[in-house]
Amino acid sequence: MANRTDQLLRSAWTTEPPQLPPHAVRWLRQETGLTDAWTPTRGITAPPSELPDTAREVLDGIVGADHVLTGGQDRLGRTGGLSYLDLLAHKGIGEVSVPDAVVLPANPAEVADVVRACAELGLAVVPFGGGTSVVGGVKASNRSIVLDLARLDQLVLVDEVSRLAVLQAGMRAPDAEKALAEYGFTLGHVPQSFERATIGGFAATRSAGQASAGYGRFEDMVEGVRVATPRGELRFGVAPASAAGPDLRHLVVGSEGAFGVITEVTVRIRPVPRIRRYEGFVVDGWDQGAELVRALAQDRVLADVTRLSDVDESRVSFALTGGLKSEALGAYLKLRGIRQPCVLVLGWEVQDKRELAMRRAAALSRMRGVVRLGRVLGEAWRHGRFNGPRQRDALMNAGVCVETLETATHWSQVHELYDKVRQALTSSLDRPIIMCHISHAYETGASLYFTVIAARSTEDPAGQWQRAKTAACEAIAGIGTISHHHAVGVDHAPYLPGEIGDLGVEVLAAVKNTLDPAGILNPGKLIAP
Repeated sequence: MANRTDQLLRSAWTTEPPQLPPHAVRWLRQETGLTDAWTPTRGITAPPSELPDTAREVLDGIVGADHVLTGGQDRLGRTGGLSYLDLLAHKGIGEVSVPDAVVLPANPAEVADVVRACAELGLAVVPFGGGTSVVGGVKASNRSIVLDLARLDQLVLVDEVSRLAVLQAGMRAPDAEKALAEYGFTLGHVPQSFERATIGGFAATRSAGQASAGYGRFEDMVEGVRVATPRGELRFGVAPASAAGPDLRHLVVGSEGAFGVITEVTVRIRPVPRIRRYEGFVVDGWDQGAELVRALAQDRVLADVTRLSDVDESRVSFALTGGLKSEALGAYLKLRGIRQPCVLVLGWEVQDKRELAMRRAAALSRMRGVVRLGRVLGEAWRHGRFNGPRQRDALMNAGVCVETLETATHWSQVHELYDKVRQALTSSLDRPIIMCHISHAYETGASLYFTVIAARSTEDPAGQWQRAKTAACEAIAGIGTISHHHAVGVDHAPYLPGEIGDLGVEVLAAVKNTLDPAGILNPGKLIAP
């Protein structure tokens, strides 16, 4: 168990590094000016643990000595998340905050005891699931322990009549799906972090899966939560709907461990789909594509997965993956009147052919002027949709600065937001490639997910991205949300007042002060210090 998270998070540094194919390297050199100049890197080591003996004795008494880890590799394995800056730090570029210990409780009661003890001892607690945060959400602080929930990995209950399941917070998404499938059910929550992320992490960050149009965001699936706080345990969710005051579940869902540690989540489940059909299409231009997605959303005929890539993301995906030959495809599309190809993937997950035929026909009837590329492209996307982190590892190893950011806004402002974020990133970086896609659409608006590629600076690689991210965040302010599904963490906390107002921040601070008066729970996350 001690090595589980180390291997999970740091495989890029402990196994043979992934490499880009030669054609992809040549293309990147042409597009971004990438050279053979490598950023100097070095190995990192953890400083000695400063966990006081008295604290060690108390924690040993709660979870057992074998589950309080103070070794350097154990602590480094839970240091930070998976952002570009986190991964640079694990290459020795930038600062690394290492916790004093990793504590692995076995059940909700032990979590509650650890949280109370740490409040009395003055130790900060950083809840840790899959460690996939890209916004500093699991960054350690001074005199802190990481509370790794890996041992809370059980399916507690399945209520087949009500279609509910109770899952422990440390259960990884693939394990949850496997366990639910034995009863014929699924959550249907499949974000790109699926392979590593946990149920508690989904709830704590208000995650959105790729099939959100069909299954909903994770917050829509949450029927109840169990939470450990320094003041005691909270349990919310006793009925499918209630008018008994504000819904306090939503003080926890999205609270990022700052108000309490989620230990169990009651979720809505659905029957496993009998048919999955994914298809690829090409739209002429981003504007037309966005208008098409808006029509599908507002006519309520979205596919369960609806993903529109802009021109740059479409061409980069072909260039880097070596899939369909871009030149041949381009020639074919020109013959069909497509001058600015934007790939649209639609995926339906249904119970029978009749449902598929009805839903597919309703969507296709809105798609005039669109070129259909069929199931080959759609299935290629579905089977490769978790490759992003591995592709990023390969890009980083080739000397590329590669990172993502996301936002959302109303339809009337989608094009303005798209243009302003692209302009901010382009002006902040040298010869960048800025890609974007819509992967979550609503009647009133949509999310925009940007991916940035540039030749990595050899002088200031961390500052290179920090400046670009700041420019993008400032461009988002006042037009869209600072985060559609990556959460606030440390990185976005300075922008939260601009979105919810100073009084809104005071309300959140009051809740934290009530539940966590000593301020030990995930300090600096959600609410800026």
